[in-house]
Amino acid sequence: MATSLKPNSFKQIMCFTKNSYLRSIFWFILSLFISNINDLLTKFLGQNLSCVDIIFWRFLFAAITLIPFLVWRGQASWKSNKLSVHLLRGSLLCAGVILWCQGLTVVPIATVTALSFSIPLFTLALARIFLKEMIGWQRFLATVGGFIGIIIILGPTLIGLPKVGLTLMIAALIFAMLDIINKKFILQESMLSMLFYSAVFTATLSAFPTYIEGIIPSYQQLGLLMGLGIGSNCLLYCALKAFTMTDTSALAPFRYLELLISAAFGAIFFSETLDWFTAFGTAVIIPSTLFITRYEFNRERKATSSYRKIEKLIE
Repeated sequence: MATSLKPNSFKQIMCFTKNSYLRSIFWFILSLFISNINDLLTKFLGQNLSCVDIIFWRFLFAAITLIPFLVWRGQASWKSNKLSVHLLRGSLLCAGVILWCQGLTVVPIATVTALSFSIPLFTLALARIFLKEMIGWQRFLATVGGFIGIIIILGPTLIGLPKVGLTLMIAALIFAMLDIINKKFILQESMLSMLFYSAVFTATLSAFPTYIEGIIPSYQQLGLLMGLGIGSNCLLYCALKAFTMTDTSALAPFRYLELLISAAFGAIFFSETLDWFTAFGTAVIIPSTLFITRYEFNRERKATSSYRKIEKLIE
């Protein structure tokens, strides 16, 4: 049995596994950066447009800007046998983004970002149930440690925002469900297909409410909405790219880094400063993230070392 294996095949496996976890972290953090840019645009547009209007135009532009890539890549890039799955993804995305938009129009971006950190806890549970991923005490401990930091940050804030907090928690659950679905089907569909059908179904579901409202955005708003649409494609592309390289639950704790990104954006665009609760909570989050980084890096290094030993035996 072993004689049928070629050394080159193990070299290919080693090339794929080497530093794949670090690359997945890069793509995931880039998705968080783009997500914060989208939040900034959404909050600005929400001053004059409803959440449904923003969702429709955002994902309409997202679908339109993907068409040239679909034509270039050919029929294989958009052909799909899982339209029902894409409809489910579009429905969840539409509901989640609408709830998220409603929260952004009421509370500061930093608070919304902090509340999004409940997503890893939902992701861990859902990944164990639906993807059968082994969570391990290291991932669980890192995620819980990060969540404790979030509780510290939000302690003085949530008292006055129970309704908005609940709305954003529901949105977080929906986004965790999307992460699980994306991870489950990313290897069964082309990335362009997942991007395109997400945008098409989300825009379609929000089209009728937008038509009823009858609000036509200005040229400036349309420009920002187009940027938001392109950002949505880039966000999902980066997230899907990360999910192809490692387990969903392994990336979950890194969502906490979004707090640092949102704090920087708040300081730059809104002159916001971190209070002591946020600083203390962040001091709890960072060690949790560094702990899981070291654990996953060592785990991958051991796996690569095993492949090398097998390769030497075959040669």
